[in-house]
Amino acid sequence: MLTITKDLYDAIVAHARADHPDEACGIVAGPEGSDRPERFVPMQNAARSPTFYEFDSTDLLRLYRDMDDRGEEPVIVYHSHTATEAYPSRTDISYANEPGAHYVLVSTAEEFQFRSFRIVDGHVTEEEVTVVPSPA
Repeated sequence: MLTITKDLYDAIVAHARADHPDEACGIVAGPEGSDRPERFVPMQNAARSPTFYEFDSTDLLRLYRDMDDRGEEPVIVYHSHTATEAYPSRTDISYANEPGAHYVLVSTAEEFQFRSFRIVDGHVTEEEVTVVPSPA
């Protein structure tokens, strides 16, 4: 199960809507081993595509170094689908290389969806999402 604060949920949704019609992407980092998403890190879709997302390799390397320095790991890897449901595509599954992460997909198509999945060794499992109040 993914537990996410309302502020982080809103930030992911706002990023997905702002980048529409292109896919949005980013990471929410958290303390290593905590499974607690805390720091929202929107990334730019280097592909600038409505059907595909790609993290810029330089930005991603910089982010991973920053997370290492802070004792963090990617708790959520998110992106949007602009014309299809929020379910991992074959390409999404093949690029899923963080077995401990929650893969969040937001659909900005006609029917809005916010869904989370675990993707391990090509196997996709949907999980419940619980949105909790943000700390004051």
